[in-house]
Amino acid sequence: MVSIRRPGGGLVTLGESLAVLGTAEPGPLHVGASMRFSFAGAESTVAIGVARLGHPAGWIGRVGADEPGRVIRTQLLAEGVTPAGVHVDTEAPTAILVKQSRTADQTRVTYRRTGSAGSRLCGDDLPAELIASAGVLHTSGITPILSDSAAEAVNAAITVGRDAGTCVSFDVNYRAALWSRETAMPVLRELAERADIVFAGPDELAMISGCGRDPDELFDAARQLLDRGVAEVVVKDGANGAWTVTAEDIHRRPARVVTVVDPVGAGDAFAAGYLSAVLDELPIPDRLSRGALLGAVCVGTRGDWEGLPYRDELADLAAEYDVLR
Repeated sequence: MVSIRRPGGGLVTLGESLAVLGTAEPGPLHVGASMRFSFAGAESTVAIGVARLGHPAGWIGRVGADEPGRVIRTQLLAEGVTPAGVHVDTEAPTAILVKQSRTADQTRVTYRRTGSAGSRLCGDDLPAELIASAGVLHTSGITPILSDSAAEAVNAAITVGRDAGTCVSFDVNYRAALWSRETAMPVLRELAERADIVFAGPDELAMISGCGRDPDELFDAARQLLDRGVAEVVVKDGANGAWTVTAEDIHRRPARVVTVVDPVGAGDAFAAGYLSAVLDELPIPDRLSRGALLGAVCVGTRGDWEGLPYRDELADLAAEYDVLR
C-alpha cells in the first residue's frame, strides 16, 4: 500500500481544462437550443474534488486570454485550487467541449481542442518546487496525446515527482476520439509503469497489458504492473464496483446504487475521492469506499465537478437515508 512520504503536501496535477457547452434538455442539437456553460477537465476535476475535501491542491495548465479562460482561472481559485501553475496563453484559445444529451440515456461529447492553449503545455510551464513538495502528483493519459510538448511535460513532471519522492498517480483515461488503441498502448503502458498508483477501467487495463478482459487475465495484467514497481492498481468498473490490487492482497468495493443524472466525470470523481483518502493515510478499503462515494455523488448531480462534496458532507452522503432532518 502506498504511504505518503510528505504528509500535508497535498495534490498537484496537470492537463487541459475546456469550456463546456451542454444542452439543457435531451434531444437533437438545434437552432435556439438552451445551453449551459461550465468547464471540465479530468485533472482539474480531481484537483477540485481533493480541495473540497480539505487538502491543498494545485493545477498546472494553459488557458487562452479569453472569457472561457478567465472563468476557468477564477473558478479554480474560488475552489481553493492554487494558481501557481496556471498560464495564460495569448496566442491560442481555450478549448471547447460540446456535451449533448441526445436522449435521456445517451450523452454525446465532441471536442474542439486542436491548437488550443491547453495543448501548448510544455516542460517550461512546470513549477518544479510545487511538484516536489506535493504529497501526490496526479497525471492522466489524456494530456500526452494533445501535443508533443504536452507529452514531454507529463514525462518531465513525473521525473520531478519521482526524484523528489512524491507519490505519482496515473489514470489511463484512454480517449478513443483522440488516438487509436495501437498508438496509445505503448505510451500509456510506459507512463503507468512509472507510477505508484494506477487507475484504469477493465478495458484500459487489458489494452495496456495486451491481455483479455477475463477476470483472471486482468489480475495477471495488474500483477505485471506491480512487478514493474507500481504499488496499487485500482480498477474502476462502473456499476460493477472497483478493486485494488497490491502485492499483498486484492480489495473489492461494490458500487453505490444511485439515480444517474449525468454520467460524465464519474471516473475522475472516484480518483479524487481515492487520492484524498491516500492523503488522509487511510487504508485501502476506506480509499475505495470514498472513491465509490464521490463517483456516485458525481453521477447523481449535473456537471463534471459541480456536485462534488465538501468534507463536512461525507458522513451524511454516506448514510443510507434520503431525507436529512
